Amino acid sequence: MRLKLKLLKLLIVTISTTSFSQNAMNTDWANLKKYEKENQSLTPSSKRVVFMGDSITEFWKSNDSTFFSANEFINRGISGQTTPQMLLRFRQDVIDLKPSKVVILAGINDIAENTGPITIQQIMDNIISMTELAQTHKIKVILCSVLPANAFYWNPKLQPAYKVIELNEMIETYAKKHNIAYVDYYASMVDDNKGLQKKYGEDGVHPNVAGYKKMEALLLPFLKD
Repeated sequence: MRLKLKLLKLLIVTISTTSFSQNAMNTDWANLKKYEKENQSLTPSSKRVVFMGDSITEFWKSNDSTFFSANEFINRGISGQTTPQMLLRFRQDVIDLKPSKVVILAGINDIAENTGPITIQQIMDNIISMTELAQTHKIKVILCSVLPANAFYWNPKLQPAYKVIELNEMIETYAKKHNIAYVDYYASMVDDNKGLQKKYGEDGVHPNVAGYKKMEALLLPFLKD
């Protein structure tokens, strides 16, 4: 009886492990497929700039497509993504495209715990890893502050305002120490409650057209040679 019980437990573990492995193999956790075909179709360019980020970056193109089409700007934002996911796809979506510059705007979804709890230091470590990968391949890095947010409509139990401030302080300190360009969106877009000004974004997280125009005005001087 004990032998049968042990065999039954072993069978259950084996089935569970196999099922988990198959699910893991079938799940594109970092969404590596999203830009695969677009990446393959790109022709070489010495002036290319890649934007790496989450929904704030992805929606930028749909809100102001001319900002990208009028310049050699490549949008590689993916909605909902956190820094470990971006780091996993950084080689194929940035390095392999051989840009002259990369604009990194990341961290808000980590604070929102989209892929689980994570410390501010761990978020920063992922941003540093992306920065170092880019620099190793002679790509100039432009680090951006996280936009202000004092609430998440999809995760209302969290209070992100001070974590956003803490992460931005870490990004700015790191950028200054290593002579890396730093774009401070936060200071120009925050309201009196440490949230995003309504004129720049109605949902408190994502910019509207006016918000993106403000970001462009702050960013463009850093993209000029």
